[in-house]
Amino acid sequence: MGRLNLLLVWSLSLTLSLYYLHPISAQLSPNHYAKTCPNLESIVRQAVAKKFQQTFVTVPATLRLFFHDCFVQGCDASVLIASTGNNQAEKDHPDNLSLAGDGFDTVIKAKAAVDAIPQCRNKVSCADILALATRDVIALSGGPSYTVELGRFDGLVSRTSDVNGRLPQPTNNLNQLNSLFAANGLTQTDMIALSGAHTLGFSHCSKFASRIYSTPVDPTLNKQYVAQLQQMCPRNVDPRIAINMDPTTPRKFDNVYYQNLQQGKGLFTSDQILFTDPRSRNTVNSFASSSNVFNSNFVAAMTKLGRVGVKTARNGKIRTDCSVL
Repeated sequence: MGRLNLLLVWSLSLTLSLYYLHPISAQLSPNHYAKTCPNLESIVRQAVAKKFQQTFVTVPATLRLFFHDCFVQGCDASVLIASTGNNQAEKDHPDNLSLAGDGFDTVIKAKAAVDAIPQCRNKVSCADILALATRDVIALSGGPSYTVELGRFDGLVSRTSDVNGRLPQPTNNLNQLNSLFAANGLTQTDMIALSGAHTLGFSHCSKFASRIYSTPVDPTLNKQYVAQLQQMCPRNVDPRIAINMDPTTPRKFDNVYYQNLQQGKGLFTSDQILFTDPRSRNTVNSFASSSNVFNSNFVAAMTKLGRVGVKTARNGKIRTDCSVL
């Protein structure tokens, strides 16, 4: 009997330890703040819209910030933390130095708007505000609006070293991309859908220069597109120069990104490979031919992404300042 009890205790402790190692999404709910901050979504939406009116960069900057946050230690706003003398935070990793300041500012302004309401003050996590702001910028740029699950806590750590090897690179092939996304519970279809975020935003010339100045030039690139890129990004170009990821509709969230891939106009190797590799081509063609199919897959993938590494009250907190642990 004692042995049975011991086994039961061991089994229960193992179950609990697995639960806390991999917090399930059951704690997330669209109604998480229904009683504590009932007008949360409208407060965030208004703050984001105001920032959007100031600069369109708000859109790609916030979307990219959410992705970079979730892929490193989960969706816990750890990317927002500022480095200190004792700690180099995620945002100062080389892969994160190109994150536009407008993304951070969007969250800061939305957080200030939420905390200006006495009932809501210090009740809403920075991680949830970033998730809501991301949904709102997508909708503001013509993309789908969707229900955001809420209830994330903010992370307790943010280390530069945690970023190593976690984020996709412009030179990645399909196997490398699939591996990075699978590590976060995301499928190849999810990866292709989330890559559609490159319908917005911009890139510095150095990220793709090797494709247009190699000998020979990358054969998967459209020749006319190469000429345009060389004109916009001449050799020894000012490193601050950036060009649109989507040369066709750069300020609209749409499925034109996939139509560009069909024409050899994927800016990064990691973009174009989605069409040139036969294993992913059919999905690209499907998204290119139907904005509804793309949008529904994008929303599903964003929802799954938002569940990655969710922190609980046991291993997280509600930050009063999003940039301070």
